[in-house]
Order: sequence, then structure tokens, then C-alpha cells
Amino acid sequence: MGSCWTKYLTGEIDDHDHHNVELASGNVHLITTIESWETKLSEANSDGKIVVANFSALWCNPCKSIAPTYIEIADKHPSILFLTVDVDELTELSTSWGINATPTFFFLKEGRTIDKLVGANKEELQKKAAAVTDLTIKSQ
Repeated sequence: MGSCWTKYLTGEIDDHDHHNVELASGNVHLITTIESWETKLSEANSDGKIVVANFSALWCNPCKSIAPTYIEIADKHPSILFLTVDVDELTELSTSWGINATPTFFFLKEGRTIDKLVGANKEELQKKAAAVTDLTIKSQ
């Protein structure tokens, strides 16, 4: 799979406190099969929900560093479906989405990409989540 986004190598992200971080909990659903991916997308489409899909890896230090922020954002926005895809578990799916670095976040509406973020940029992730929340509110 693609290389891990490596801001931590430059010292911008300190990895030492993130060894045991979970990549999914609360309102974030861990996707480990193609069937669960398709089911969740289908449910979101029928419910008119926006999906945020985080393509991540357990060994990826930036993925671990942003996981608590991703979970916090998910818990603040229950009208959005938040997914985490383990790129090692679902290599074929990750490849089909063109994942070259982790984490990569896709923002989807009706199965189509409406936005994308590559890397563990907490402020940008928060900003994009707020923007799609506004989009959800306006379309209701």
C-alpha cells in the first residue's frame, strides 16, 4: 500500500503519545470487508447522509495522531456517517480509490466525492467536516 504520510519525520507530529490509539470508536465505524463498505454506503445513500471515509493504517503514525480528532469530529456530527478503512485489510478497495498515502479522507455524497484531504491536518479536517455539515443542513 502507499506510503504513510510522514509529517512526523520532520518533527511536526510527535508520535510518542499515540502508540495505543484506536482508529475507530463512537460514531466511527471500522470497515474490514467490501461487503460492510458497500452496506454502509448504501445505507448512507438511502438516508441522504454524507460519508467521511478515512483510509488509514494501524502502523501509520500520522493516522494514529489524528484518530482522536477524527473520533471527536464524528461524535460532534451524528448526521454524517464516519468510516475508517484499514488499507492493509482492504488493499483492493484502497487501490480502487487511488490511495497513495495515509491518512486520506474522502467526503462523499450519494457515492460521489465532494471533497478530499490527504494527510493528518487536524484544522483542515475540522474545517472540511464543518463545511459538509453545512451542506447537509442546507439540503434538508
